[in-house]
Amino acid sequence: MDTFDILCKLAPAFGVSGDEQEAAQAALDILSEYGEGSFDKTTGNAVFRRAGFDDSKKTILLDAHIDEIGFVVTYITDDGFLKVAPVGGIDRRTLLASEVTVFGRQKIKGVITSTPPHLEDDNKKVPEVSDIYIDCGLSGEQAKSIISLGDKVSMVNEPVRLLGSRVSGKALDDRSGVAVLIKTIELLKDKPLGVNVVLLLSSQEETGEMGAKTGAFDISPDMAIAVDVSFAYTQGEDKEECGELSKGAMIGISPSLSRELSDALISCAKDKGIPYQYEIMNGRTGTNADQITISKGGVKTVTVSIPEKYMHTPVEVIDLEDIDNIARLLAEFIGGLK
Repeated sequence: MDTFDILCKLAPAFGVSGDEQEAAQAALDILSEYGEGSFDKTTGNAVFRRAGFDDSKKTILLDAHIDEIGFVVTYITDDGFLKVAPVGGIDRRTLLASEVTVFGRQKIKGVITSTPPHLEDDNKKVPEVSDIYIDCGLSGEQAKSIISLGDKVSMVNEPVRLLGSRVSGKALDDRSGVAVLIKTIELLKDKPLGVNVVLLLSSQEETGEMGAKTGAFDISPDMAIAVDVSFAYTQGEDKEECGELSKGAMIGISPSLSRELSDALISCAKDKGIPYQYEIMNGRTGTNADQITISKGGVKTVTVSIPEKYMHTPVEVIDLEDIDNIARLLAEFIGGLK
């Protein structure tokens, strides 16, 4: 499939941490012709095994989290407004006047309220999430009949193409990583491999990497690659702390990662002429790799990140060429494993 078409199926799908099934099923539907997938209602994880799985072979795990940031309803006022708490690291600066979807007994559209600047005493203050309200256009009685405390709320924004190969939208962290895994499996179609390939579309990364912990324990791989997004440079940031859009895979190097795998991916990229860049970390990575690498007796794990601008907002920006090049790198690397 075209990479943008994959994102158009994945990114809009509902998958706030703890309620990942719709997004996971969208990914498994695309993967269905390449092997066998399943959704675990206990953990929220989706697991896909490439066709031809052989217990006598070693297994490489490719992980990308399927969940997204969002909100949970904490209170419904008598006049129908919703109060919420964050699920994951919401960027509060982008909230006011945003469109949302409330997943109650039925899907309800809503907007986050905003006081007109004419009536605002201090319009420089960034509101706390506990200070905002969601207006669904309902009375208190109507809202309480459709929406329950604990229901999830997601941001709304369909993927859109910018100039060139760049795309903006919500939940590209980490549906773009899921797209990498799908493209990798497509590239490996019908190729004989020396290893099993298992995909873990992990749940609840945004709330503590819990899906990766249980999923890696259950799968028990011999090595793993965690695919996530990382910071791409934009105006005003420190270039030393960021990667760059359109420059390929950000290959992780960290004391908590396998330097053997990092070096092997770098060598593969050089040999195949695939663009890459370094992502240097001095300890924990803040990704699912932190849980996978300490699963059971330990798993050799490396991170490969997609450069992304405006993380944890409804207008995250990635480059389709980065997704395609990372998929090509993973496919070449896995194809060379004995």
